Amino acid sequence: MDQQTPVIADQQAYEINLRSTPCDPEKGHDISAKDLINKALLFAELSMIAYLKPEETEKAALRLGFTRTTFYNNDGSQAYSFANDQDIVIAFRGTEPNEWNDIKADIDATKALAETVGHVHRGFKKEVDDVWPLLEKMLISHKQNLDKKLWFTGHSLGGAMASICAGRCLLSHIDTRPEQVHTFGSPRVGTKRYINHAKVDYYRWVNNNDIVTRTPPVWLGYRHAGKEMYLDAQGKLKELNAVQRKADLWKGFVTGLKNKQIDHFSDHLIDNYVDYIYQETL
Repeated sequence: MDQQTPVIADQQAYEINLRSTPCDPEKGHDISAKDLINKALLFAELSMIAYLKPEETEKAALRLGFTRTTFYNNDGSQAYSFANDQDIVIAFRGTEPNEWNDIKADIDATKALAETVGHVHRGFKKEVDDVWPLLEKMLISHKQNLDKKLWFTGHSLGGAMASICAGRCLLSHIDTRPEQVHTFGSPRVGTKRYINHAKVDYYRWVNNNDIVTRTPPVWLGYRHAGKEMYLDAQGKLKELNAVQRKADLWKGFVTGLKNKQIDHFSDHLIDNYVDYIYQETL
C-alpha cells in the first residue's frame, strides 16, 4: 500500500475501488450464488467500507447491491447491516486508533465466561455485548429479515466481533442461523473449549505476517476458530506445511524491509486483503 494513500475513514465512496459483482437477487445474483472466493471478495469490501463515514458507507454499499444500510453504534461498538431482498450482511468496524473504546477492547486480554462453554476475550465480548441488543432488535422488528440469509464479516477487532456474534446467534431466542462468517486479520477470540463448541461455517483470512492474527498469545490459552485461508508473501492463497509456512513468513518480512515497511503491520491493512483476494478471482 502506497504510504500516500489516504486513510480509509477519510475517503469518499467514489474513491473506493469496488470490484465485486453487485448483488442483484432479481437476476439471481445473490450471495449464495457466488463461489467461495467471490464471497470473500464481497465480504472484504464490505469490511473495508465499514470504516467510511456512514453516509459514504451507504453510497458504497449501494454500488455493491445493498439497498438498505443501517449503522449501529453503542459506546463506540460499531456495526453495519447491509440488506437487500435476499440477504443481510452484518459487518463490524475494526479498531480505530482514535476510538478509546476500541483500544480498551484490544488490550483487555483477560477472559470472560462465554454464553456456551469455555471463555472468550473479555474486551471483544464487551464490544459485542454493547452492540448485540441493537442487532437483535433489528432482526426481530422486521419479520421479513428472519427469512433472509444472514452473513457476518469484519476486519481486525471487527473480525473478532463477527465470530463471537455469529456464535451468539445460535443461542438467540429468535430463529437466526448464520450462513457463513468471513473475517480478515482477526485476533484469537477464545479458549479451545469455546471455539470447539461455537460451530459456524467460518473462513478466517490471514495475510502472511499480519501481527494481529498472532494475538492474544497462545500461552494465555487463546485459540483460533474456523478454517484458515492463508495468503502467502506474494498474496497468493496457499496451503503450506509448518516448514513452508516459516520460510514464507521470513520471505514476507525480508520483502517488507526492502520496501521500507514493517511487514507485520502492513500485512494487516484491509486494502491488502481486498487486493489479494481480488487477484484470486481472476
